Amino acid sequence: MREGSRFIASQVPGARHVELPGPDHAPFAGDADSYVEEIERFLSENWAERAWEDTEQDRVLATVLFTDIVGSTAKAAELGDARWREMLSQHHALIRRLLVRFRGTELDTAGDGFFASFDGPARAIRCACAITEEVKALGLEVRAGLHTGECELLDGKVGGIAVHIGARVAKEARPGEVLVSSTVKDLVAGSRLQFSDRGAAELKGVPGEWRLFSIEA
Repeated sequence: MREGSRFIASQVPGARHVELPGPDHAPFAGDADSYVEEIERFLSENWAERAWEDTEQDRVLATVLFTDIVGSTAKAAELGDARWREMLSQHHALIRRLLVRFRGTELDTAGDGFFASFDGPARAIRCACAITEEVKALGLEVRAGLHTGECELLDGKVGGIAVHIGARVAKEARPGEVLVSSTVKDLVAGSRLQFSDRGAAELKGVPGEWRLFSIEA
């Protein structure tokens, strides 16, 4: 009986063989409380482990990139609706080509802004630099901001505080500048990328001060 129980437990994933004191085999005979307590312990431990796994699998480490066109309203007024739509289409196509080249994932566009994610901060920086440089041929100037952090994953898109920080970093960028958080800078140590310290900044809606760095051309 005992060996049969051990064998079954060894063949069932997640199963556990437990021997309780006493001569009785039936759970309703003898010390039934020990039997019930062991079942409750097993179910509680497995529920807690499964809940932790379900929570953790919905988070991912990612580098987020935000870009937007500098002075877009004035540019649209200067060009007129038709020419501005054409330029915006060229801008979007250019960024999408660069996202493919640097293995980024487009997550959203809002007007003239792009939101993308990368699985590596160095490629994200190089993509942002390429964007700020190549849009000049269109007569445009963009600013870009990056942050790396653990993000919530929902329907293939990332969200959470790390995304908000990335968006706020982009807001602090100057025209034509690629600005990153200190987290990104630390992660690419040894990549030969050069940075200029832009000092500490308070990011709207984000607690504390954040050290920001500009990418040197």
